[in-house]
Amino acid sequence: MSQSNRPDHIRLTSHPVPGAKHEYPIAWGAPTARERGPIIGTVSRPQDRNVIGTHGGSYAVYRALAVSSGALDPIRRPDLTNTFPAATIGPFDQWIDPQRIVALDPWGHLVAENFRTEISEGVDIRPSIAITRARLDLPEIQAALAAKRLVADGEFVHASGSVSVVKVAIDPVWYLPGIAHRFGTSETNLRRALFEQTAGMFPELVTRPDLQVFLPPIGGTTVYLFGDVTKLPDHRTKITCRVHDECNGSDVFGSDICTCRPYLIQGIEECARAGQTGGLGIVVYNRKEGRALGEVTKFLVYNARKRQEGGDDAALYFERTECVAGVQDARFQQLMPDVIHWLGLKRIDRFISMSDMKHDALTSQGVEIVERVPIPDHMIPADAGVEMAAKKAAGYFSLDPKPSECTVGRPLEKY
Repeated sequence: MSQSNRPDHIRLTSHPVPGAKHEYPIAWGAPTARERGPIIGTVSRPQDRNVIGTHGGSYAVYRALAVSSGALDPIRRPDLTNTFPAATIGPFDQWIDPQRIVALDPWGHLVAENFRTEISEGVDIRPSIAITRARLDLPEIQAALAAKRLVADGEFVHASGSVSVVKVAIDPVWYLPGIAHRFGTSETNLRRALFEQTAGMFPELVTRPDLQVFLPPIGGTTVYLFGDVTKLPDHRTKITCRVHDECNGSDVFGSDICTCRPYLIQGIEECARAGQTGGLGIVVYNRKEGRALGEVTKFLVYNARKRQEGGDDAALYFERTECVAGVQDARFQQLMPDVIHWLGLKRIDRFISMSDMKHDALTSQGVEIVERVPIPDHMIPADAGVEMAAKKAAGYFSLDPKPSECTVGRPLEKY
């Protein structure tokens, strides 16, 4: 393995050199990738760095383990041969509006193309977005075919029940002035809160005001596109969209205490149908486990709900979360519209969501929502009735004009 080119001492932070100019400046919202500048979070060439944090976000810790064990050369750069996007997305007008996109790099999938010269010269510039093609294979889609809610067409939906999609993986890239503006605070306050709440993990948040881009160590976003992606720039294309926040227990393991997987499946089915009928279906999957509070907190809340006096009661649904976590919901949706802007969308014809937070975040960013589609009652698991009743009572969108009745879930010992 190659020897590291790093000195033995550890520098805890850095400070801007008075009057010095960055070799690779970032002009957020510039009209082209080259004018905007590359995002460089390298740890092997510190002189090139122009962001806070490092490439890979939450996976950087695993990379550190690989380096410490000797399995990974710490100065190795990725070979990007044949990694270019499998479908064309953008550019769109929203890419050059510094207020529209603040939480991802709109040019992140075009790094190898736009910065080929710099990469060939050894600059460690890496993509933050990857676009590929694949198939989804879900038993619920097979059931939809059997029930004739979907019909196999051989192009998008296959007789086996698999669905052809374009998949997009997006790592977060935060433009700190834009993030602060989106949340109605100052950049100074945002930087201080990020510094303090990560226990000083990123000192450059407070020592390098000249670095305005941050690569946070959090999960990213996956986008699934159903239908002919070349229709994306055509604003006449009918768009069906589900914006979904991660729920590992339900999405992957099928837990019946919430409606997450059923709603995700409904979104996939609706999006597949949209692609088949000449429109485009879009599922946006955000890594925000347990209302962005984490799975440990979520499971603690489950226990508190089931053990409280009177049982798992819809009337106390949000209160129990706040008792454990200190907040009812940390999935603040202010950053969610960025991926919609990245896709160039100005209108969603069918929005598969009951969440007012998601609806309001999109419309406040200028995205028109024509129709809101709630989850059908027959798709709600019995024990998830508590969640659904609580959300309807809290004002979630519903076609039922009657207020939700008090609902109590099964006790913990009846798992």
